[in-house]
Amino acid sequence: MDEIHYWIWLSKLNLNPNDLRNCLKNNHLENIWKMREKELTNYFSKQDVDKILQQRNKKELSDYAKYLKKHKINILTFKDKNFPKGLNYIDDGPVIIYALGDTSALNKTGIAIVGSRNCSKYGQTVSQAFAYSLSKNNINIISGLAIGIDKAAHEGSILAGGQTIAVVGTGLDIIYPKENKELFFNIINKNGLIISEFPLGIKPYNYNFPKRNRIISAISEGVLVVEATKKSGALITVEFGLEQGKNIYAIPRKHFK
Repeated sequence: MDEIHYWIWLSKLNLNPNDLRNCLKNNHLENIWKMREKELTNYFSKQDVDKILQQRNKKELSDYAKYLKKHKINILTFKDKNFPKGLNYIDDGPVIIYALGDTSALNKTGIAIVGSRNCSKYGQTVSQAFAYSLSKNNINIISGLAIGIDKAAHEGSILAGGQTIAVVGTGLDIIYPKENKELFFNIINKNGLIISEFPLGIKPYNYNFPKRNRIISAISEGVLVVEATKKSGALITVEFGLEQGKNIYAIPRKHFK
């Protein structure tokens, strides 16, 4: 098989990232494919070993690779030059990500802008203005393609002619939320990038988004939070950012008398 087929196979298995990194440091891709149960248990849990042994379908991997090529979706691995360096420094960083757009954006200076989906007009304006100004100063804007603050941040970057990166919680063949379909394609067409650690076909399950948030903070220099409530998912990004040693900035909701 071609090397891309092995990477696709590993990405679809959803293995423990740390275990996979350790295995890849000591073994060639083809050797992992050929490993028997006893050898695999040196690196992986029983549950992951079972998945590895059960999912070895060459035809399926070939069809998958053809789909990626047709739709211009790239696979980046931790060995590639454009793989985000920030993901190599977090404890459970993915080994493989899917990318649609200009992958050179991944190792340029970027700031994450996140916040409330139910933002005020003021929050939307501020988010877009900060994104616009930062982009004019060659700083990429990173967010999660959600409605509200995320959308405003992506749009502000595009308006400035900058690069914006959307980190999503689905496979790249699924656009979520559907309201942002136009924005999804606008990001790609305007020299931006959309990335995901999830294989094709993965739907927007709730537990995907905290995982997505750790990537947003990991590939940024800092996190700007706009109008996040106490139960906002944006605060999960902040928590990850603090753990990763990122600078955190906040713009609270404006109160009018």
